[in-house]
Amino acid sequence: MSIEIKNVSKKYGKNEALKDVFLELCENRIYGLLGRNGAGKSTLLKIIANRIPLTSGEVLVNGFDCYENNRAQSFVFLMNDENTYPETMTVKEAMYWTKKFYPEADIQKGERLAKQFSLDLKKRFRSLSTGYRTAAKYILAIMSNAEYTLLDEPVLGLDAGHRELLYKTLIEEYADSQRTFVIATHIIEEVSNVIEQVIVIEKGRVIENDSAENLMLSGYSVSGSEKEVDLFIKDKNVISTEKIGSVKVAYILGKQGNIGNIGDLEIAPLSLQKLFVRLTEGKGE
Repeated sequence: MSIEIKNVSKKYGKNEALKDVFLELCENRIYGLLGRNGAGKSTLLKIIANRIPLTSGEVLVNGFDCYENNRAQSFVFLMNDENTYPETMTVKEAMYWTKKFYPEADIQKGERLAKQFSLDLKKRFRSLSTGYRTAAKYILAIMSNAEYTLLDEPVLGLDAGHRELLYKTLIEEYADSQRTFVIATHIIEEVSNVIEQVIVIEKGRVIENDSAENLMLSGYSVSGSEKEVDLFIKDKNVISTEKIGSVKVAYILGKQGNIGNIGDLEIAPLSLQKLFVRLTEGKGE
């Protein structure tokens, strides 16, 4: 069971938002769909969820064409910045409304999450702040129990405490249910410890699709005195360097391998954020 994205393109007039995208989203994984603003992340998720039509290609959800197909869409829930619930509807009413479209939805789960987020179920959507509106949408996504749950920039407007709670409850839900989650974001550091598979999209094209573990092993940093660092990196593929006081740090693309005697230098894994910046520089043309 999976979502198969085959040669998908999307055009808005002359602007091509997606270009020949091939992907397979397998069950029981947490994906990070990473890209800068305008890279095509939201467009791709909207196509999967049948919110907008594709220009060419095909999307199959568990073997069913996603386009205007209720069976296919019963497997998919998209949370994004659009207001799909009437402004006059209360959060509690939205839970029952969600259950009409997703029979496996668990209202009690939604109520428990609402309590954790201190969200008043009697509040109408029009009276919710940006942060609480985001929390309400996230809760509805989780309680839907949809097999493929797509979260597009899911921490919009949330304070630090609620962002931490969101990721905590997401991991707990994944451990309990083994659903597939796709988190689309440009805030890389926050999701680096959550996602298992990384998909990087740039200018409408998928430029990387690998496990987070493999990507983290594809680069490293070295720090120490400027003289020692410069000597070490002279034959390396250096992404960037920076000075922190008297310490120079160099970020290197490539596996560490046997790097020999490093003296007083310190070696550390490269962050997903640094790798993302490197991957999206000059790509997607």
